[in-house]
Amino acid sequence: MEMETKVLDKNAEWLGVTTEELMENAGRAVAKEAKKLSYKKWLVLCGSGNNGGDGYVAARYIKDCVIIAVSKPKTKLAMKNYRKARAMGLPVYKYEKEKFMELLQECDAVIDAMLGVGVKGELKQPYKEIVEMLNNANKFILAVDIPTGFGSSVSIKPDMTVTFHFIKEGMEGRCGKIILADIGIPKEAEEYVGIGDLIYYPKPKKESHKGDNGVVAVIGGGPYTGAPALAAMAALRAGCDLAYVCCPSSVWQTIASFSPNLIVRKMNGSIFTNENINEIEDFIRKADAVLVGPGLGNDERTKEAAKELIVRHLNEKYFVVDADAIEAIKDIDCKGKVIITPHAGEFKKLTGITLPDDLEERKRIVKEEARKRNATILLKGYVDIISDGEKTKMNRIHNEAMTAGGTGDVLAGIAVALLAKKVKPFHAACMAALINGMAGNMAYEEKSYGLVASDLIEKIPEVIKEYVE
Repeated sequence: MEMETKVLDKNAEWLGVTTEELMENAGRAVAKEAKKLSYKKWLVLCGSGNNGGDGYVAARYIKDCVIIAVSKPKTKLAMKNYRKARAMGLPVYKYEKEKFMELLQECDAVIDAMLGVGVKGELKQPYKEIVEMLNNANKFILAVDIPTGFGSSVSIKPDMTVTFHFIKEGMEGRCGKIILADIGIPKEAEEYVGIGDLIYYPKPKKESHKGDNGVVAVIGGGPYTGAPALAAMAALRAGCDLAYVCCPSSVWQTIASFSPNLIVRKMNGSIFTNENINEIEDFIRKADAVLVGPGLGNDERTKEAAKELIVRHLNEKYFVVDADAIEAIKDIDCKGKVIITPHAGEFKKLTGITLPDDLEERKRIVKEEARKRNATILLKGYVDIISDGEKTKMNRIHNEAMTAGGTGDVLAGIAVALLAKKVKPFHAACMAALINGMAGNMAYEEKSYGLVASDLIEKIPEVIKEYVE
């Protein structure tokens, strides 16, 4: 819930609506609902974060109120609106139990703007004692976004909650009358991936060791050599520590020659078959996530082996399935652990469905097929569609030069790297689409219509450096 809200705020700001504007709109919406009620004087309780900032804004619009700063404002916007409230001459008190009890008796109703979605765990003092006193005070309570302590054993029991943009999970029946306020977050901030989605990118810890930040295995090659190498290099540039490439012996030297950064394991034969699976078990065990498909070809024996490998390890591994391997898994339950990356033609092989041009209908179909397979589907197209059967987002960040061969392999490599870094499949797919598209746009600025897939790989670190905080 906290992360979803941060994603929306950052995506909205990226689209031109600042967090300051959203706070102003949120506070105004709270005040609007408060003014509809018959209560004359309000006690506004403000915490240190942006939930408290919303409370200071609301107080400015209500005017006939008293503010208690339960904690000193810690965010820039909370402090800015704290100062605005004081500049208006509104009475602002630091929290003291006796003063709080005195003001609580004098006021008719209370606005709870203490703690929002960014707080986890049990309440600490003085919040816990404030909540307990409020719940026994027989006063009308209006909560801002969510009640303080929501999700913990001690929480505000409000008569009304003014929440923003969407009703949070678990609110029904626990938040009094719920008012859903539009605070100006653009529809696109929720429907499309944006830089806010990159808050899910896990930055390495200073004490990390080799392998702690993700190990991937790429099962590919045979008829083609470039695809598995591109995918593995993209995974490394996306931040994983090690990339293994398991490929037929007929092409292993060629694939190994692309970069000394790749660890290449050869499998007997010229194509991937069931007989090869045991040869690479040690590499599969070492990997946090596995990519199956790049350059494997469409031999039926290879498809059978791809399916066998995935089914055998699905309980303990996460997978990205790309290219010709996609058709191989059309009948399996992916157990919520697989990202499938088809274009429209591969989607038809997977599902038997020819996708229409209408975007809304495409979204509906992709969501339903993801739900049926218990998988995350990243449908590549003029607008990418990402769905895990419950959540759906789109991506329009790319360019027409990215029809160059191999850009899909780069996308798959980024996705498997993020899975290896313990990102959940839906968020990994969203970030992969975004990073791949941004890298493509950066490459396009330099190479124009002559860009190639390897140009994208070199831009992946620039995207991460610029947009991951």
